[in-house]
Amino acid sequence: MKALAIDVGGTKIYNAVINEKGEILSDVVKHSTPRDLDEIKNIFKDIIKKHEKEVDVIAFSTAGAVNNENTKVIGSTGNLVKGYSSIEFKNLSDKKVFVENDANAAAWAEHVLGASKGCANSIMLTLGTGVGGGIILNNKLFKGKSGSAGEMHFKMYPDKRRKCTCGSYDCFEAYASGSGLKKTAEEMSHDENITTYDVIDGLKSGDEKMTAIFNKWQNDILTGIIGLGNLFDPDCFVFSGSMAEFIDTEYLEKSANAEIITQPTKVLKATTGNYAGMIGAALLALEVQ
Repeated sequence: MKALAIDVGGTKIYNAVINEKGEILSDVVKHSTPRDLDEIKNIFKDIIKKHEKEVDVIAFSTAGAVNNENTKVIGSTGNLVKGYSSIEFKNLSDKKVFVENDANAAAWAEHVLGASKGCANSIMLTLGTGVGGGIILNNKLFKGKSGSAGEMHFKMYPDKRRKCTCGSYDCFEAYASGSGLKKTAEEMSHDENITTYDVIDGLKSGDEKMTAIFNKWQNDILTGIIGLGNLFDPDCFVFSGSMAEFIDTEYLEKSANAEIITQPTKVLKATTGNYAGMIGAALLALEVQ
């Protein structure tokens, strides 16, 4: 069986044909994400029209929270076109259309094929400009009552230190993301022009100030996984995304296990690559097909 997988992000849309083993059978095609609702729907229709006859199901991996019926985006993100959550995905094809949040889909790809394979309980954290998340409990994707679970917008501090993109204050994302690293760097250096590249370059060269900034950022991530570890008692944490390559998994694992009250956990880096969202969405869609 085969799925047409379409991954929808704020700047790029990718598509490919993927089988039930998670193997990519076609070229991965990239499109720029339009800023107009009709344009993005037309891109979806064009992609589907081209591949519809050769696949069994259409699988979307998308930014935004997705309902438990896997039919609709119920909470869009600021980097997607206005009105995105109004799209009726099921009307895009005569074939079954399956929709899942991109971080949830990536977490599933890791669970089936990647770093967390063999772990019945795992938490994936995607560290990029923002933070995404996916939770696997007892070998099932945990989505909560509405489909919005695992978004990682839990509070780090109670006293409104830093505003988050969601409109609230002091969410984990506001500290653990790439944007969070920049904000930490600004606060510690008193320099609004400092960049995450400055911090990473300084870390690599042994600069004490940049290393201190990085350590503060990494310890904020540590605080988050200690809390999540105590709540969910996972076999492992898996980190993915552009910022994940810089974290010290050995340090995080050792430090977290020294503090959590549950059984020891592992801290790993993702292995399924840049197309994990497409792969996970295809695997999930083909399971229920």
